[in-house]
Amino acid sequence: MRNFLVLLLGLMGIIRFGFSQDSSSLQEKLDFLVKDFKGEVGLYVENLNNRESAQINGDSIFPTASIVKIPILLGIFDKIEKEDLQFHQRLTYRDSIKYGGSGLMQFFKDSTQTDLRTLIALMLSYSDNTTSLWLQELAGGGKTVNPLLENWGFHHTRINSRTPGRDTDWEKYGWGQTTPKEMADLITGINNQTFFGRSASEQMTRLLSNSYYTEYALSQIPPTINVLSKQGMVNRSRSEVLLVNSPAGDYVLSIFTKNNEDESWEFDNEAWELSRKISQEVWKHFNPDSPYRLPQNAEKFLKGIEY
Repeated sequence: MRNFLVLLLGLMGIIRFGFSQDSSSLQEKLDFLVKDFKGEVGLYVENLNNRESAQINGDSIFPTASIVKIPILLGIFDKIEKEDLQFHQRLTYRDSIKYGGSGLMQFFKDSTQTDLRTLIALMLSYSDNTTSLWLQELAGGGKTVNPLLENWGFHHTRINSRTPGRDTDWEKYGWGQTTPKEMADLITGINNQTFFGRSASEQMTRLLSNSYYTEYALSQIPPTINVLSKQGMVNRSRSEVLLVNSPAGDYVLSIFTKNNEDESWEFDNEAWELSRKISQEVWKHFNPDSPYRLPQNAEKFLKGIEY
């Protein structure tokens, strides 16, 4: 009789929650999702309350693409805290610093008046390349930011572009490099006020919580939930880091890819599809009592027009 009850309860659990949800570890779920990806994947995920974690190539080095803008942000706030810069400092845009790709400032008229706060907001929300390179220079470049990262214990996260002595790294990884674990720790440090005091940390949190790019991993998080995030994209590398203030507790998710076979820029790019699936699975795992599904017809807001 006892064995029959145990079997019955087990079957009820499978019916209620689904076999994979009830019996698979987070690591097993992630391993399954990435097993057929045509490229290299690096992952690090951690529940910051109970420390449950999983990783795949978590300590391997990947290109940052625009995620390097988080180290640049830290370099700028280090200057602000030392009063070498002011958050509302007035600046003048010159079109000689124009840089293409993502962002808006490249379209500003020469001599437009702006300020440091606007540069930072554009760098993070719209991943503006012109403001990012301007801010990198104002922060002192890699020669200033990289030692700062080293002092904080980040031995692999570096700015490569426009940094003396890092030409070989730039050729291999591009603008910057990191590991999934280190980038997860960086954004967690901002959330936990590890690097600076409360005032600076809260301002960085607000800035990182306002991403324009909601089509990727971020799309699988309910819109009422605050998320610190940054995305990075080049042809053969699509990556994203999230720190989610979820109902069941904060968690961090760092997804990196490189050497991707699919270099397309359509909505169904393999790496972007993978990031959405991973983000959905992690949300469900940590928040089983707060399910979230995209609403009907959501794709018309997520899918862009292909030019």
